[in-house]
Amino acid sequence: MTAITDHGRLAARRRGLALAVLAGALALDLSGLGVLNAALPVIEDQFGLDSATLQWAMTAYAVTFAGFLLFGGRVADVYGRRLVFAVGVVLFSAAALAGALAPDFSVLIVARAAQGVGAALSGPAALALLMECFPEGPVRNRALGIYAAVGAASFSGGMLLGGMLTQNFGWRSVLVFSAVFGVVVLGATRAGLPGGKGHRGSLDLPGVVSVTAGLVLMVFAASRGGETGWSETGTLGALAAAVISLVMFALWERRAREPLLPPVIFRVASVRAAALTAFLQYASSVGLLFFAPLYLQGMLGYSPLLSGLSVIPMSLTVFLTANFCTGRLLGKFGTRPLMISGLVLMGVGPLLWMWTPLDGTYWLHALPGFVLSGIGQGLAFPAMTSAALTGVDQRQHGVAGALNTIAQQIGASVGVAALVMIATAAAGEGQAGLLSGYHMAYLTAAAACLLGVLIIAITRPWNGEK
Repeated sequence: MTAITDHGRLAARRRGLALAVLAGALALDLSGLGVLNAALPVIEDQFGLDSATLQWAMTAYAVTFAGFLLFGGRVADVYGRRLVFAVGVVLFSAAALAGALAPDFSVLIVARAAQGVGAALSGPAALALLMECFPEGPVRNRALGIYAAVGAASFSGGMLLGGMLTQNFGWRSVLVFSAVFGVVVLGATRAGLPGGKGHRGSLDLPGVVSVTAGLVLMVFAASRGGETGWSETGTLGALAAAVISLVMFALWERRAREPLLPPVIFRVASVRAAALTAFLQYASSVGLLFFAPLYLQGMLGYSPLLSGLSVIPMSLTVFLTANFCTGRLLGKFGTRPLMISGLVLMGVGPLLWMWTPLDGTYWLHALPGFVLSGIGQGLAFPAMTSAALTGVDQRQHGVAGALNTIAQQIGASVGVAALVMIATAAAGEGQAGLLSGYHMAYLTAAAACLLGVLIIAITRPWNGEK
């Protein structure tokens, strides 16, 4: 009896270490999107940049992260998830160190792009490993809640940490910290994660090239369109090239012997529902975070620091909901009710911002929307993460996880770009006119979330749904 108990404790400690490693990698990947945010003005001054060039310190990471995700998922499935996970963390950390030592801005951009590739390799492998390490049931639901909570805290936490490090030690210290953190995660990888070989198969190189080019160009076009306008020649050219590449990918996958993204995955109802939830969650939440500082700083006169601190309640609410509530609710109700409830709250959150006036107050006009959106994210993220792999062959978990992460990144880039375009088109004269444009973007985000609720509600049941 004692031996069995000791074995159970050892297994629990091993799973705890695995969760710490996987959540640490998620924190690396998501904080990588915002960790340099506070350092941008310092980087701009040091290298003498204009704002259009400066934004590539952020965009280079986002473009390669989104663009290489399917490649990362397929490589993990073929060559082994722990191996690819470790390679991704190594590349991320080495690139962070290269960025910290960058003698000029061009080297920094290349380093940031390489970091994005590293995150695209480790991210899908991490999600597949999470499902492999934790058996279905309460243990997995609890792990998903913690995993989601860490992810929720990582973006805003990265922005705050980046600001503190930049102010006290300079902008290069931000990337040094990322490199050191990556080494810590890597050091625990072998002990914490299961080994195992990949599944025999090809990489489908034509599919890899076409879909990676298409996704990179799509996110690039969305980023450029938000910066220079959607009618600009470069933006239109990138969009056209993205569409052509993705059409070529779709045509190739129909005839490929071992497709990179098997069409059968799209027939799984839970995968489709999870992808839709992922897109809407990131379009809504990142969209709210995009417009919030414009309102708080531009209309209420907040300082950049106070504006940054004002969004902390949303991240804190996500963390608390995902960590302490969602795991138990998943076991009781299943994934569909939580995704629906989460999307409803994520729609109500920005909808409340439609009543923000020019002389508004934080506690009355901003905080309620932040809190409701945060609760919605905390409910939806673990549920959609679980649903993304439900009913999918275990040999394809890496690709299925990558597909869900791609939906998140497309929501955060293309979805937010669409909201900005709507706000710009609806804006009138002066501050009041500008605010009316923001209100139209909030209404659009809310309507999209509620439409997503309707679509998921009428979707046929999937395997394991309660």
